[in-house]
Amino acid sequence: MAKASSVKDVAALAHVSLGTVSNVLNRPERVSPATRAKVEQAMRDLGFVRNESARQLRAGRSRTLAYVLLDARNPFFTDVAQGAELAAESAGLSLFLCHSDNRASREGDYLAHLVEQRVQGILVTPVDPNAAVLDDVRRNGTPLVIVDRTRDDDQFCSVAVDDVLGGRLAVEHLVEAGHTRVAFIGGPETIGQVRDRLAGAREAWVAAGLPEDQLVVVGTEALTVAEGRSAGERVMGIASSRRPTAAFCANDLLALGLLQQLSTAGLTVPGDLAIVGYDDIEYAAAAAVPLTSVRQPRQELGRRAAELVLDEAEDPDHRHQQVVFTPELVARRSTRG
Repeated sequence: MAKASSVKDVAALAHVSLGTVSNVLNRPERVSPATRAKVEQAMRDLGFVRNESARQLRAGRSRTLAYVLLDARNPFFTDVAQGAELAAESAGLSLFLCHSDNRASREGDYLAHLVEQRVQGILVTPVDPNAAVLDDVRRNGTPLVIVDRTRDDDQFCSVAVDDVLGGRLAVEHLVEAGHTRVAFIGGPETIGQVRDRLAGAREAWVAAGLPEDQLVVVGTEALTVAEGRSAGERVMGIASSRRPTAAFCANDLLALGLLQQLSTAGLTVPGDLAIVGYDDIEYAAAAAVPLTSVRQPRQELGRRAAELVLDEAEDPDHRHQQVVFTPELVARRSTRG
């Protein structure tokens, strides 16, 4: 294997001092255009690549942020990551993505590794927003922002959406359309967003004066397309006299699975069952029957989280903020017919 070229090799080929090469790498404005061009040409000729890890070690931190996301299969989280990446890019940083797969042990391993790598800051959608492992990161001096979750204290910045309001918007829309038997599809209820969206749904139901038992909770083991299909089978198994005429799904993946199951069974949306999803991912509007969905500002969540973590990293007077965005309902054919 060929030996990597060094700064000394570049200086020798360009006939300049080591200090000049260092300035080209770190403070190019201090070097005349002609000399800078000569040094850069020497770098190209030698195939020189700077030792970024050594530079970061000297600086005490890297030029990277990291986002530990909960489920890389869910487009919601990749959209959030895109917003964070845009903010990181504007600050001249890179963004690393880490997939915890909704596993606390894997999340903890990633967080420990990122602290060791001296990243400038960490964004995390945690399995448990009150977990002690998050406090460990803070004690180690690495800024951390909680994304799409809220915490019981103000020890961290966080960005989230008012999911109780989102649940209310979804069910109010269905009630206004004349539905008096509605299924809430989602779970497990250990997920804070599921609890909040169900709470909002129940608030709207009570406010409408409808019988409590006509808002039927259909639990799922995960927020996936497969679980949406399974929920669809269970809804269709309810006697027609008691079967819901509409469903509010805790996310769009469940809604898409439900839509698939109904289509396979030869049922129509919204004729046999109206559907409201949550998140308004790109696939919601592109579905065979475009889905009504509660829109979250996904990219804005990521962008704001990245801005907060950078502010914490750079400003000694930084104060933690808990930012809550407002969702909005986007009505499409799955409820309008």
